[in-house]
Amino acid sequence: MAQIDTNNFQEKKKERNNIHEKVNSSYSFFEINGKKIFQIDMYGSSDRQITDKVSQSIQIDKKAAEKLIELLRKEFNI
Repeated sequence: MAQIDTNNFQEKKKERNNIHEKVNSSYSFFEINGKKIFQIDMYGSSDRQITDKVSQSIQIDKKAAEKLIELLRKEFNI
């Protein structure tokens, strides 16, 4: 599990890119000590041995959400 650190969040150009397989995922919102978090859990590919086990989680706080919205609006022209 990891939380996005906007202090070390920068674009990185890659030599090789590919589109990954779509996987089952879920999201949740929760608050701890007054800090609201948006969490995305991904469950990995359907051929995994344990298909309902979370394989990755990403946590996004308000500051990271604002940065992601800014980047998505710019890149997707929305």
